[in-house]
Amino acid sequence: MTGPSRNRVRLIGGIALAGAAAIALAVGIGQAGHWPAGGAAMAEPTPASEAKGRSMPNPAVPAPLSSLFDGREWLNTPPLRPEDLRGKVVLVNFWTYSCINSLRPLPYLRAWDAKYRAQGLVIIGVHAPEFGFEKKLTNVRQAVAEQGVRFPVALDSDFTGWRAFGNRGWPGFVFIGADGRVRHERLGEGDYAESEQLIRQLLAEAGHAATSTASADVPGQGIQAAPDWASLRSPETYIGYRQAERFDAPGGMRKDAPARYAAPADLPLNHWSLAGAWTVGGEYATLNAGGGSIRYRFHARDLHLVLGAPSGGGPVRFRVLIDGAAPGTDHGTDVDAEGWGTLREDRLYQLVRQSRPVADRTFEIQFSAPGVRAYVFTFG
Repeated sequence: MTGPSRNRVRLIGGIALAGAAAIALAVGIGQAGHWPAGGAAMAEPTPASEAKGRSMPNPAVPAPLSSLFDGREWLNTPPLRPEDLRGKVVLVNFWTYSCINSLRPLPYLRAWDAKYRAQGLVIIGVHAPEFGFEKKLTNVRQAVAEQGVRFPVALDSDFTGWRAFGNRGWPGFVFIGADGRVRHERLGEGDYAESEQLIRQLLAEAGHAATSTASADVPGQGIQAAPDWASLRSPETYIGYRQAERFDAPGGMRKDAPARYAAPADLPLNHWSLAGAWTVGGEYATLNAGGGSIRYRFHARDLHLVLGAPSGGGPVRFRVLIDGAAPGTDHGTDVDAEGWGTLREDRLYQLVRQSRPVADRTFEIQFSAPGVRAYVFTFG
């Protein structure tokens, strides 16, 4: 989920932006966006910039949008039809439910949907999964309900829509005018005021002048709250070996084989370790026996970890420690002040939200039973 930051940037190419207020996209520790490492998501996409100005035979349907009308599952709506979008301004949002960068924009998307739907805006959330568990319809349906998403959501598990739009990461936003033309693309979190102004502009061009005033900042709650960019010094860190970095253990990491790991006495900043019996696969690590743990030396207000529940098993209790002690007021939304939490479903868990000044700290999570899957750390 490394991506563009308003504070630390590394420019990336190959992304075309059009329309009002084009922005520079970048990769950095700020994690404002999330890029896939490879696989289906990156297989020869057709850039959305090549689709600008093109239309399907039905002029009401923009060319890349037609990819969403072919036999896919929809949530919150019957399958949309081309005529449902005739004369509408469309905002397409590419997201995936375990990605913190996808969750933090949701308060703005909900606000725009509530304010502008009756005035001609259609928001379509295109759910393109990063991990295997995000392809399950029941999981996505539960996440959509829990995150308060009420606008239409199209499942894009085969990345057909992703490729048709030439999308490059999560979250991706494509603004389409009522004339069916792609007018602007934006990648990553932030720039919400500019996005809302563009929505209002496109509605006005379509003859649906916005009757409400533009929003100020929309505060998110819990896991959807905006990050503390100024204090963020830790990057997204994958646990599966295909993307793992900064792993510390005597003898290193064994791939696709059971191994017993011992945590080092000290960890440098942004390094992590395993303790106990684990099998590290390409996408995630699986705990083979109860009593295992993961440690990470981090610097951020928030720490999240994407976890999967044991296959066919019951809930698993876990405990979080910060610098060897219960987190107290620094606990995240998924743990209590003593650090206790329960793993029940496959999703992102917020384990730390510091209330005191942010400093380098050592996080540890201990699991009571085997079968847990650990995917990736993210921060905010």
